[in-house]
Amino acid sequence: MPLADTFVRQVKPTGKSTGDSYADGGGMYLLVKPSGKYWRMDYRYANKRKTLALGVYPAVTLAKARERRGIARQQLADGIDPGVVKKAQKVARVLSAEDTFEAVAREFHGVKKVGWSDSYADKWIGRMEKDLFPPLGRMKLTDITAPMLLAYLRKVEKRGAKETAHTLRQNAGQVFRYGVQTTRCSTNPVNDLAGALEPLTVKHMAAVLEPVQAGQLVRAFDVYQGQPATKAALQLSALLFQRPGNIRMMEWEWINLDDAMLTIPSMSMKRTKKQKINGRPHFVPLAPQAVAIFEDLRSLTGHGKYVFPSLRTGERPMSENTVNAALRRLGFTGDEMSAHGFRAMARTLMAERLPDIQADVVEAQLAHGKSGSLGAAYDRAAFMIQRRKMMSVWADYLDKLKQGADVIQFKSA
Repeated sequence: MPLADTFVRQVKPTGKSTGDSYADGGGMYLLVKPSGKYWRMDYRYANKRKTLALGVYPAVTLAKARERRGIARQQLADGIDPGVVKKAQKVARVLSAEDTFEAVAREFHGVKKVGWSDSYADKWIGRMEKDLFPPLGRMKLTDITAPMLLAYLRKVEKRGAKETAHTLRQNAGQVFRYGVQTTRCSTNPVNDLAGALEPLTVKHMAAVLEPVQAGQLVRAFDVYQGQPATKAALQLSALLFQRPGNIRMMEWEWINLDDAMLTIPSMSMKRTKKQKINGRPHFVPLAPQAVAIFEDLRSLTGHGKYVFPSLRTGERPMSENTVNAALRRLGFTGDEMSAHGFRAMARTLMAERLPDIQADVVEAQLAHGKSGSLGAAYDRAAFMIQRRKMMSVWADYLDKLKQGADVIQFKSA
């Protein structure tokens, strides 16, 4: 006798380890277990007894299970094994899922992050998870059009994140290009979005670039009333003009005062992962003025790992905003000077006021890699003799600016 809806809804497991079976006819039955109620169909194909899963109750109702039984019996009548058909459909669903924007993006990220820095890899996937995966992640690459993608990029624009919108456009282009390469799609719709977003206005890091202002800046350091370590961080930012992250995360083991040298490990430099692993350390010669500051600092923080430890715990370096906050306390606004601006200040004033210093030597001290076939030789040469001299000349020049003098003039035409 066929099953009734009321029976299917109310029947309970009896506790048998193999479950309880209730036939509905045509090979279909309801298998009742403590874990749930399952629709099954027994059939024979090529003289072999097989079982086909038709679904789980109540997601699959009695009527739906009978419909699936009917389809399976028709396949058998046509000489087709319904079990094989089901497996093929499952594979097709998996392959379809692998063609979605999110699946391809995550696969691309997994391939590329091996060569990316950890921070860049985290930012790349983080942007996707926030802005593009929610609306587009489950869509197949082939179903995403340029207007569709543009609509979501403009939503990012409207919240004021123009640079993020441009970055997302580039990242999406990488995903579609990878999709073309792996035969998930045949075209890259991002190519049609050239010029569609609002143009970016590039804003350079705020920096003091005039000698008089630079003199005011370094004089202000002497009257800074905050933490002594923060005052030293300001002074060394000007003297060493290294990246803010390398200043605040500086470790005592990097410093050799006897040799007047700061050695920043390759892994701590702003480089690709491959360059970090295979690259040389970055050497920063220390002028006597810098050595004196480090000697004073050693009595304050030399017992710990970091030259500039966090005030809350010495186990972490100072906050990335500490130097910027100190500049604000000294009266320099965010449009006038920033922690990163010390690099631009040094580069500009040396080019304009210290003409005997070669541009390549300055670039080496800034840790700006040189491209081209001579890059490796350039990095190995490192201009160490010239850089030692340059760092002392620069420190002396800052002292003269602090005293109110700008005695080094431009070369005459």
